[in-house]
Amino acid sequence: MAFQDKPRKDWYRILGAEPSESLTELKQKYQKLILLYHPDKQSADVPAGEVEERVQRFIEIDQAWKILGNEETKKEYDLQRREDDLMQTWPVDAQICLDNMSWNKDEQCYTCSCRCGGKYTVSRNEAEEVTLVYCDTCSLIIEILR
Repeated sequence: MAFQDKPRKDWYRILGAEPSESLTELKQKYQKLILLYHPDKQSADVPAGEVEERVQRFIEIDQAWKILGNEETKKEYDLQRREDDLMQTWPVDAQICLDNMSWNKDEQCYTCSCRCGGKYTVSRNEAEEVTLVYCDTCSLIIEILR
């Protein structure tokens, strides 16, 4: 069985900040960026595609500040980031090249035996997208190398 991570927006990265920065420092970065990307501050000779990108960036900057500029929402966001970091640091038992896994014609998937007696299974479509696969009977995980 395989799994994928869901990407989330990194509000600190959007503001060009670090989680350790104070609220004052975050506010300064927000103010500098919001003035730079504000739709009213854009030059008239900017191509339409770039205007749309800048408006989108302006919206993201504003969203980042709404989350990081409030002590409660910042604390919630920081806790969620920490939880996501812990969830993504899975202990990888082994790294296996996809070519070294067995192809099962009947089930249309790649398999590899686990040391517990279980097996790692990944479909052809999943093999193109995921890099981590977990055992069907224990908590061990392998990383698929291409």
